[in-house]
Amino acid sequence: MDSIHTSVKNKVLETIGHMDALLVHENDAVHKICAKLMDIKHISFKDINQVLAHQLGNVFQPTYSLEGSCHYRRNPLGDLMEHLVPHPEFKMLGVRNIPQLSENSLAYSSFTWAGLLKHLRQMLICNAKMEEGIDWQVQPPSSGLPTLGKMSLNKELRFNTSIANLVILRGKDVHSADLGGFKDPALYTSWLEPVNAFSVWKTQRAFSKYEKSAALVSNSQFLVKPLDMVVGKAWNMFASKAYIHQYTKFGIEEEDFLDSFTLLEQVVASYCNL
Repeated sequence: MDSIHTSVKNKVLETIGHMDALLVHENDAVHKICAKLMDIKHISFKDINQVLAHQLGNVFQPTYSLEGSCHYRRNPLGDLMEHLVPHPEFKMLGVRNIPQLSENSLAYSSFTWAGLLKHLRQMLICNAKMEEGIDWQVQPPSSGLPTLGKMSLNKELRFNTSIANLVILRGKDVHSADLGGFKDPALYTSWLEPVNAFSVWKTQRAFSKYEKSAALVSNSQFLVKPLDMVVGKAWNMFASKAYIHQYTKFGIEEEDFLDSFTLLEQVVASYCNL
């Protein structure tokens, strides 16, 4: 029992420490994509998994290694880590994908790179998970520099500060796409130069049935609010002893919960203070 206890505790406390990165998908956000963008009336696990597979496929399908190169990238996972995880304390990655429509809607839709990238950039800035419902009022700090001072956890984060971003473009006329908006220093934390904080992968091969499509993988503050809410709910359940006995009978002690809460609170605080 002691060895099992130690193993479980190590998994809880060391996952974040030893993982290279964690690519996070929020169930509620994927469910909304199914309902509002894919126009699915009765959403199943299969539908949710198809949306996730589409987003991941748009990231990890082959892209060219260099601008103008005819050779595909041979180590996309390694390149992803190199571009997006410049500091061991920040390993949470989020994915946004545009466009994502039902087949019926896709047949009557057309897209330009300017329009797609304008919407994708604003999705990043205001932390929108999909194109519908973007808050266009949110803008980077007017000074062109990240906001000074440390932000309280209780203060709602509106502008989503980034550490690093990767945009993947697929489709027709991909080399004509203007990505200048993603190179704005105001989007990023002050301790990393924008030239090192932003990367782009491209290929003229279209993805799925979309003539043009873009994916954004971001290491940013996107998870601060939902993770803080999860920790808060977990604290409340722990304080009321909810389900604790289910764990203690298998050797998980209250100390293990406290250590886990501390670790997650440190993750939230680190991102909040960017």
